Parts: sequence; structure tokens; C-alpha cells
Amino acid sequence: MTEKTDVVVIGGGYAGVMTANRLTRRDDVTVTLINPRPMFVERIRLHQVVGGTHDAVVDYREILATGVRLVVGTVTRIDAAGRGVTLATGGTVGYDYLVYAVGSGSADPRVPGAAEFAHPLAGLEEALRLRSVLDTASATAAVTVVGGGPTGIETAAELAEAGRTVTLVCGDVLGPYLHPRGRRSVAGRLAALGVTVLEGPDAKVTAVTRDAVRLSGGRELPSEVTLWTAGFGVPDLAARSGLSTDASGRLLTDETLTSMDDARIVAAGDSAAPSDLPFRMSCQAAGPLGAHAADTVLSRIADERPAPIELGFAGQCISLGRRVGIFQLAHRNDTAMRFHLGGRPGAKLKEFICRGTVKQLADEARKPGSLSWSWAKDNTRRHALEARRGEVRAAAEPAA
Repeated sequence: MTEKTDVVVIGGGYAGVMTANRLTRRDDVTVTLINPRPMFVERIRLHQVVGGTHDAVVDYREILATGVRLVVGTVTRIDAAGRGVTLATGGTVGYDYLVYAVGSGSADPRVPGAAEFAHPLAGLEEALRLRSVLDTASATAAVTVVGGGPTGIETAAELAEAGRTVTLVCGDVLGPYLHPRGRRSVAGRLAALGVTVLEGPDAKVTAVTRDAVRLSGGRELPSEVTLWTAGFGVPDLAARSGLSTDASGRLLTDETLTSMDDARIVAAGDSAAPSDLPFRMSCQAAGPLGAHAADTVLSRIADERPAPIELGFAGQCISLGRRVGIFQLAHRNDTAMRFHLGGRPGAKLKEFICRGTVKQLADEARKPGSLSWSWAKDNTRRHALEARRGEVRAAAEPAA
């Protein structure tokens, strides 16, 4: 009788589901997916939850391979030595290999009053609470969105299109990823929707109160509802479990996505920091990272050498309400080109991508191993790693 290999995947987001599905390529592997919720959350649609245009949830039965066991629960500790995880309910789940795909969430804003009076928007529960707050606020209530990245831009546009009075406080710059041409296009659409955009050295939030937002330039904005979309944070599970992490709390791995501490632990998605040079937070990276994490585990089970990750990017897609969007094209090393697709075609492409990410997971469930990203590989990462290693060696050499 063939001995089974037990693999536990922590986290049922884009990366975790992709990993779990792909692991079913082998019949002698049992896969357990542990997730706090009984449904999959389309995180890239959370701004639509706030705007009331989508519920952003998918039944796991639609996207999870039938051979994967779903455990609804929260992992509170990883016991690497004992090869097991502890659940908040007190139960434990053992493993032969563990995939760490806990995703990302809200960062501590560290701005006076922000934690108390600003509403974060990194998870489904936060989006639903915010929707409830907006439903009870007056139609003319001043709404302030803090953060000029994709989530801030999309949420500001969604609410303005619904008739809300919105101010978007960007800090340094609107859409820092975007090429200046793409940035001008986004700024034009936000202006057409009536969004007041504040950016530059005087547009950094210094304090949040119950009914106002204070800026570094001394200005105080009336704000009945304040949304906080700035910053990046990950759960502290890895650090609490004694595993090596980067400064943001991501699990430190090598280029095969294997933990620097334990060859039986592999990471994927936003919570992975390969070579302390993590990829940009995105579903665009999550799918391939999840697939590669599965391939690394399967290689180790087969006593084969895992391959290093090679991943390039195509760009960044941002909704600007339901009728307009922008796709900012990028070089494979994830730097923006001067070209973008905007207007109605940009909106259609964004919706196609949102649906495509879910379809990609369902396809992998039906045919594990089907995802390929060979068209989007980027060899410049190798050069960046070599340059970093050179800097480390130079710093370690004694002074003459």
C-alpha cells in the first residue's frame, strides 16, 4: 500500500487555493486547506462590496478540487519541530509538508486616531462593516479615502460614481506604480467623477478624529467616514511560531519558496519573501506563486531538486467605477511602460481579469498542473539577486 504524504495549506486565498488544487496532481498526497472562512473571497472586488455592486464571495465547491479537505478555522501556531499546526479551537493538524499562504491584511497605520476612527479595507469583514457604516451615513456625508494606491483609487471612484462626496488623500503621489501618462488618465477620470485628489508633501495624514482628517500641511478636512487603504501588513503567525521573517513579517524563503528554517515549509503569495526580495502584492503574482509552491513540494516528495521561481508581470489594472478602467502595461520586471489601455475597454479588461482569476482556480481544480506562466518569466530578477549578494559580500569584507 502506497504511503500517503500529508500537506497542509494555511490560507484559502488566490495563492492557497492554487497550491491546494495543484498538489492533487499526485494520488498519494492528501491535501488539507485551512481557512478562517467557509467561502473564497475575491479580494480584488472588495471596493465593490463597499460600493454595493458585488458580494465578492465564491463557494469553494466551485474552485476547490474535490480531493482537498477544507477545514474552517484559524491557525494560531506552527510547530515546525513536531510538524503540526494548532487551531484557535484547540485542535491540531499534523503535516509532512506545510504551505504558508496566509496572505496580507491591514497595516498598523501608526497615525494618531487612525486605528480608532478610520475604517480599514483589507478583508471581507472590514468591507462589510464599512458598507454598513456608509448605509447609515447621510447621502451628503463627507467621505475621505486615505491611500493613493489601487485600492484607494478604486474605492474612491466606486463611491463617487454612487453619488458620494469623496476626497482621496494620496500622500506623495496618486498611483505611484503608474506611468505619468497613466496617472494623468486616472486623475482625469477621478476629476470627472467629482473626487477631490490631494497629493504632495502637504497631503500626508497626521491625525484622524471622529469627524476630521488632519494633514501635514496644516489643513483639516471634515470627514464623516474615513477609509484607510494605505500600507501593507501580514499576519504575525510565522514570527510567533519562531520562523524567520522579513521586516514586514513575511516568511523568508529561498528562490524555490522554501523556508530558510525548514525544508518542510514552503510559502506562497503575499506572505512569502523569497531571498528577502518579495514580489508585488497582487493576484497576478499569487497564482504563479501558489503553483510554484505546489511544484516545490511535489519535487521534494519525488526526491527531485526544486526549481527557482521565475515570474514576470504584465502590468496593473485599476477600476475607475463600473464603466471606466485602466490597464497600465509594464515591463516584465514590473516597471510601468508609457502605454496603457483606458476608458470602457480598460473597464472590460479589468472585469475579464477578475473573472479570469476565479476561472484559473477552477481550471486548476479540474486539471491540476494546467497553469503555466512561461510567457511571463523575468530573468532580470537573477541580476538583482546577484547584485544584492555582491553588496552583502562587499559589506562583509574587512576594511583595508
